Amino acid sequence: MSKNTLSGAMLALGACGALAVVVAAGAAAGQNNTNANSGGSNSNSHHSTKMTSDQKFATEAAIGGMEEVQLGQMAAQKGASDEVRQFGQRMVDDHSKANQDLTQVASGKGWTLPTALDAKHQADVTKLSGLSGDQFDKAYVDMMLKDHKKDVGDFQKESNSGADADIKSFATRTLPTLQDHLQMIQRIHDKQALRKSGNLSNANASSTSMNSNMNANSGKSKKNKNSNAGNSNSNTP
Repeated sequence: MSKNTLSGAMLALGACGALAVVVAAGAAAGQNNTNANSGGSNSNSHHSTKMTSDQKFATEAAIGGMEEVQLGQMAAQKGASDEVRQFGQRMVDDHSKANQDLTQVASGKGWTLPTALDAKHQADVTKLSGLSGDQFDKAYVDMMLKDHKKDVGDFQKESNSGADADIKSFATRTLPTLQDHLQMIQRIHDKQALRKSGNLSNANASSTSMNSNMNANSGKSKKNKNSNAGNSNSNTP
């Protein structure tokens, strides 16, 4: 091979190498632009599907309602006291009805609500399932008191300032039931505290003693009235 031919071949190879570098750089730039556009598209898509405050309320209400039903079923079956079992059954009845109501409202809007508990609420169910007797009753009542305080606040807020008329209406008609639940569980909680301190038996004893005294005084009063009536009759000519 002549010297000129060899030089020409080397120049050709050099040109091909340079062209390959340019092509590779162009492909990388195109890929970066594609990724950037894809990222922007995903970001915009995520932004467009962000839940409104009403959707967030509905989602949390659905999960909370499912938890109330599951825990209520547990309380109705394994509660140590009649009051806890009765309250648990009330939770099953009322929250099942509220859950159906919310599902119908959301379905009419094309919203898909959760059909299973999230990790946080499932952990609560798992925790209580491992308890029994008085320990279960105390943990359940404490949890219900805390949950219903939060629920009443959340439903009150949605009822007052919700942007979606249908979800706002749901919150308004469900709120009185939750307020009843809160009063009920507060009484059960207070009774548990009195029982633990020993004051509940004393309070019952005092109430019984008071009723006995009232009945005794009432009997004496009747006797005195009858006696006075007899004296009045005997003095009449």
